[in-house]
Amino acid sequence: MTIIQRGLASLTGLLLCMGAWAAPVDISGVKIADPVELQGSKLQLNGAGIRYKAVFKVYVAALYTGKKIATPEELYAAPGPKRISITLLREIDSNELGKGFTKAFEENSPKSEMAKMIPGLVRMGQIFADQKKLLPGENFTIDWIPGTGAVITVKGKPQGEPFKEVEFFNALMRIWVGPQPADWKLKDALLGKPA
Repeated sequence: MTIIQRGLASLTGLLLCMGAWAAPVDISGVKIADPVELQGSKLQLNGAGIRYKAVFKVYVAALYTGKKIATPEELYAAPGPKRISITLLREIDSNELGKGFTKAFEENSPKSEMAKMIPGLVRMGQIFADQKKLLPGENFTIDWIPGTGAVITVKGKPQGEPFKEVEFFNALMRIWVGPQPADWKLKDALLGKPA
């Protein structure tokens, strides 16, 4: 190997270590950033996939965590900020989306927790009802920010006050990774399991 080849190999290795060549992951035309920054913390892409309803692609979901997790329990217990990002692949009536989330929320939450979750669930349903429609390419995120709570951001705008309880955020995460997830293949993808 010549000096120039060794130098290029070293530079290539350095750039790869620095992430300078890290390209976003592309899922069905949606560019998934990796990593993302949330409140000064760098979060890595834990997993991403497509939510199907019958044969139709509905949205792309991406889960970001401080370190890799492989189970729902690890996700719930992980300290620090966390994010799930949803990018629509088809037009959806926001009211319908809110109702779907409410149903999945109820199916995946212990009955003993449901009573105290109802106020948050009503607020979340209203956030989506206020949007009217979400169009292909539009995005919303649900972030857990320690000391602040769960922040729902739709089309780049935070929606109302944060949901303070970590139990509410974890209940939202069960929509995708709980015992009765919205989509089993998507659950595996978010938890970083190979397809």
